[in-house]
Amino acid sequence: QVDLVESGGGSVQSGGSLRLSCAISGESVSNSCMGWFRETPGKEREGVAQISSRGTPGIPRPMEGRFFVSRDNDKNIVYLQMDRLKPDDTAIYYCAARVASGSCVLKSTWYTHWGQGTQVTVSS
Repeated sequence: QVDLVESGGGSVQSGGSLRLSCAISGESVSNSCMGWFRETPGKEREGVAQISSRGTPGIPRPMEGRFFVSRDNDKNIVYLQMDRLKPDDTAIYYCAARVASGSCVLKSTWYTHWGQGTQVTVSS
């Protein structure tokens, strides 16, 4: 059984930073694609970052320069560093995983395991 637990969400003012963590059990981050998604009411779940089993990060262009993804293989944790946050970044953020040795696909339908989500609120 694969379990994902996010932490690190909270409230921050515009321009601030947060680092989210995702601890995975039942599988290794070095065997998996690990993705970060966010969801707001009325919108589809949006991919904001991912990192491959080889450690290759992928950040969509709208988030480039603000969002950074990394992992700690020893702790089996993936991180999402978010800088220069904006009110539009307010959402529930989810960690996702899929065992894969090749390229990852930053789509919610591609990932197979999900965490429970953590709320991020950015005030202006």
